[in-house]
Amino acid sequence: MASAESANAPPPPAYQATPGSILHADKEFYTSVAEAGREHIESFVLPIRSGRAWKVPAGAIVRISTPEGPQVGDLNIWRLDNPRERFWASRTRQLHASHLSSFDRLWSCLPYLRPLCTIIADSLSGYGVDRFGGRCHDLLGTRCDPYVNTMLTGDSYDFHCHSNLTRAVLPYGLTEFDVHDVINVFQVTGLNDEGKYFMEACPAKKGDFIEFFAEQPLLMALSTCPGGDLSAWSFGEGGSGEEGDGGERKSMLDCCRPLKAEVFRLKDDSALRDWSEPSCPKYSGMHGLTVPSGEASSK
Repeated sequence: MASAESANAPPPPAYQATPGSILHADKEFYTSVAEAGREHIESFVLPIRSGRAWKVPAGAIVRISTPEGPQVGDLNIWRLDNPRERFWASRTRQLHASHLSSFDRLWSCLPYLRPLCTIIADSLSGYGVDRFGGRCHDLLGTRCDPYVNTMLTGDSYDFHCHSNLTRAVLPYGLTEFDVHDVINVFQVTGLNDEGKYFMEACPAKKGDFIEFFAEQPLLMALSTCPGGDLSAWSFGEGGSGEEGDGGERKSMLDCCRPLKAEVFRLKDDSALRDWSEPSCPKYSGMHGLTVPSGEASSK
């Protein structure tokens, strides 16, 4: 029989790996990658309420930053040569946490289940847990979309994150059906006492950033959320907004700022000599299936 002490102990994390599992990032290695010399490959500034997709070579570093101050972004990730392998937010949340930071990995969907990228730097890693229980870099929620907006308010609006991501991936042969659950970078969220999802104003300042190491060749797509820094968020674009300090109405548009994305390669290839692309789990079963009855059973 369990002791009273053990019965009252909090339950342990459900997903715990044995030593040597790729769940555990090599902190020494990824710290060395983050600190290594790098060369610029590509960079762009993403305007407010827009989306853009870009290619990332395996072994490269991607930095997303807030060049003009607080702004949240919705990020989608696919394997470049096989977009069926894409970011799986819910499994990543189970394997790591509801909010991500340095040395957490972003995992792909079944049947692939391997890291797409690893977070190697996060200027907001010290945010921690605020007085409301909020944390930064959200996996609890997902992208805003025009369908839920219409359902909630009756309004139609074309520049929610789902729509921005849809437009972004069209040049790469993908469609709306390829857009998936996101990591909300720079976004602070949590669950209230009733278990309901809440969002807070973005804590990022000018120049804050998060960096990812590409474990595979990737296609990334980013949306600058139409809610901007979320300090005046509401569904129903064009609504009245919040009261400002002087009694004026504050609109979401006033809270919007650009994001910047940069891609780098390491100057010294030897820094990656002990690294290789992660492989998929070698599950050898067939989900309990056997050869179906048919031609084989009639002989």
